[in-house]
Amino acid sequence: MVIPEAGLRLKNIGKLDMSVGDAIYSLRAIRRLKPDPIPDEDLWTVLDAARQAPNGSNQQDWHFVVIRDPEIRRQFGALFRKAWWAKRNDAGYFKPEDLPDHFRSAMGLADAIGESPVIVLACAMNLGFRESVIPATQNLLLAARALGIGGTITSLHPSVDGSIKELLQIPGSVEIVYCVPLGYPKGDFGPVTRKPLAEIVSEDAWGSAQRSL
Repeated sequence: MVIPEAGLRLKNIGKLDMSVGDAIYSLRAIRRLKPDPIPDEDLWTVLDAARQAPNGSNQQDWHFVVIRDPEIRRQFGALFRKAWWAKRNDAGYFKPEDLPDHFRSAMGLADAIGESPVIVLACAMNLGFRESVIPATQNLLLAARALGIGGTITSLHPSVDGSIKELLQIPGSVEIVYCVPLGYPKGDFGPVTRKPLAEIVSEDAWGSAQRSL
């Protein structure tokens, strides 16, 4: 895998010509992905956008593991499904019939994530850096949105951490913060439905009225 560097910044700024507002207000979790491959140039664009994110003391102690090999994706998919159900078991759900309706889409992703054309693991090189991986991952998703590529943020479970690190030769000291499947959506992007600001914002004290909202 040869990752280009020369002229990458200017080229990528030109490719990401969707307005920030359009990207933010149409970005949604895309869990149903087509198997069509993502061109290398577009993949490098979203990864380059990720590394532009602000981070603690500009340490840049992140690492992005890109999974494209079909057999590795298949093996990863089986582990991801195990992790997904481990989290559901922790919450008291043990079979599909137990799940509330809002889990259905996520369960579909758990069953099919190994078929995603690209899976990116956003990792922190040390435990104190995980918060800096968050804006990098959001940058990645916003850049992907501008290119018509969908994805969503997911996480793993301690029960599969060792197996996934062994599969991908990830050092034990590294923390896998997020797993992000990427691909062209089978559905549509936003707009999204969100709670009113009045329900989620307090001014000066928790639960207070919002005078300016």
